[in-house]
Amino acid sequence: MAGLAVFDAYGTLFDVHSAVRRHAAALGDGADGVSQLWRARQLEYAWIASLSGRYRDFWTLTGEALDFALAAHGIDDPALRASLMDAYLQLDPYPEVPGVLARLREAGVRTAILSNGSPMMLERAVKSAALGDLLDAVLSVDEVGAYKPDPRVYALACERLGVAPEAVAFQSSNAWDAAGAAAYGFRVHWINRSGQPREYAAMGPVLPLTDLSTLPALLG
Repeated sequence: MAGLAVFDAYGTLFDVHSAVRRHAAALGDGADGVSQLWRARQLEYAWIASLSGRYRDFWTLTGEALDFALAAHGIDDPALRASLMDAYLQLDPYPEVPGVLARLREAGVRTAILSNGSPMMLERAVKSAALGDLLDAVLSVDEVGAYKPDPRVYALACERLGVAPEAVAFQSSNAWDAAGAAAYGFRVHWINRSGQPREYAAMGPVLPLTDLSTLPALLG
């Protein structure tokens, strides 16, 4: 059994669109568009901050991304904006996540999160989903001041957890994150929940999975 399973958080363990779903009635027909644009700009802003050498924490960028998504849909509602931001701190875990983490822990596999999220965001998300007892470590890119797929982020996991890259089984729903991790030397599972075509094959091998449910068997 592999000794360490490291997970991306947003989109992999936590459903990033669950925040908007809780307020779908207030957003009306624009709910799905707001959710998709919020996520897209959140990631784009992180990459720009990292590449320009002007790192800002993910919570700040998440707020700016929501502001853009709401404005793009002609929505000006400060109370709704505040409710959406609060909901992002309490995202729903995917249904299989607690059971998968529990099975890995029972098998003696260490489990950790390696995320773009700020420490506050991750603390709140883990607590809300009641996953704290199922994780050995929660690591934020704040420690290196750069966002994935910067190699320094993946190196952080090795340094903090005391392992070589090849000892890490890394899981992410983001193809670019999976590719960055594979290029760094992790053994990677791409959690392709929406059936997207494969990308970034030249960066290293990844094994696509439809969700996390088969992971304990794969690491056996």
